Amino acid sequence: MTLEATSANTAPLTEENTALTETTDQGAAPATSSPAAVPAQTARLQQAVTVLNRLSSAVRSQVLGRDDVIELAIIALIADGHVLLEDFPGSGKTTLAKALGEAIVTPLQEQADDVAAAIVPFRRIQFTPDLLPSDVTGGSVFDTSTNSFHFRHGPLFAHVVLADEINRTSPKVQSAMLEAMGEKQVTVDNTTYHLDKLFFVIATQNPLDLVGTYPLPTPQLDRFLFKITMKHIERDAELDVLDTYKTRRDHSQQRIQVTRSDVLMAREVIDMEVVIARAIKTALVDISRNLRSDERVLQGNSTRSMVLLLPALQVLAALRGRSFVSAEDIETLLPRVLGHRVELAPGVADLGKVLHDCMRDPLEQLARATLQ
Repeated sequence: MTLEATSANTAPLTEENTALTETTDQGAAPATSSPAAVPAQTARLQQAVTVLNRLSSAVRSQVLGRDDVIELAIIALIADGHVLLEDFPGSGKTTLAKALGEAIVTPLQEQADDVAAAIVPFRRIQFTPDLLPSDVTGGSVFDTSTNSFHFRHGPLFAHVVLADEINRTSPKVQSAMLEAMGEKQVTVDNTTYHLDKLFFVIATQNPLDLVGTYPLPTPQLDRFLFKITMKHIERDAELDVLDTYKTRRDHSQQRIQVTRSDVLMAREVIDMEVVIARAIKTALVDISRNLRSDERVLQGNSTRSMVLLLPALQVLAALRGRSFVSAEDIETLLPRVLGHRVELAPGVADLGKVLHDCMRDPLEQLARATLQ
């Protein structure tokens, strides 16, 4: 499903959709059953969606057959989250991350300080067991000309960072990544350096070769908004990759680009103008409580996972042409958010069925509430 498809296939305005705006954090008046009560997307929101579609086009011109992964990556970027890809070598993860990073440019006038000037579009870090935290964060370097130390920025100072095989590095390096992903800052020699507002991590791990790896701890897994299991692309898409390889390589400098300020604008506008009704939040809480009390679940999801999910729901709603979050958005994104957070009890293997059972009653209650 592409971004264009999701925004074009907008569901008709029905009573069920209109009632989702009945109760909002802004204290709006109850919505009526009339379709006219549903607020249309404003010009600013439509402009934000246009930025996202341009970003999607830039990435899809380089990455073929991965429209679903591209959509989730862009949703995570705008929602200020991170993505964990579980894939195999040569599946296009580096191309995806590089295309996304290089599609975002920072004009010279926005590089107001040394930190902003040090930010680059894309960096790739190949994690190995002998890696040190300073190899990713940067470190102090002695300058003989001034007899003083100055900070050398590490590869984390980028818009998009590909953390390749993140489970192959030591827990000490993983903890440095945890601070960067959670706080958007790194600490070196008791000095804190802030990362860019668009700091976005696409981490990978190989699901097959696990010898000598350090499994990611639960707190770091919880920092990833989505965990995406990638499969081989379709036959026609794979053939298209071979046919267009030289064309895409030779025209790599002619890509569609958006500015950093445009992306930040889109993030702000979607956060402000896409409404999340209280009934939506109630359904999320009830689903979480059902999971935690289910005997098939050993460990349920955290409250933080629901907090991280909210902006992702707003982005998806905007891409689908709406200014409010609906139950359809929950059904689409919740399995992606909870797949790596919910630990099943021994002997239970079907996470999809567990999620379906725990989601059924809250979503039915949500549907009834929207019809009142």
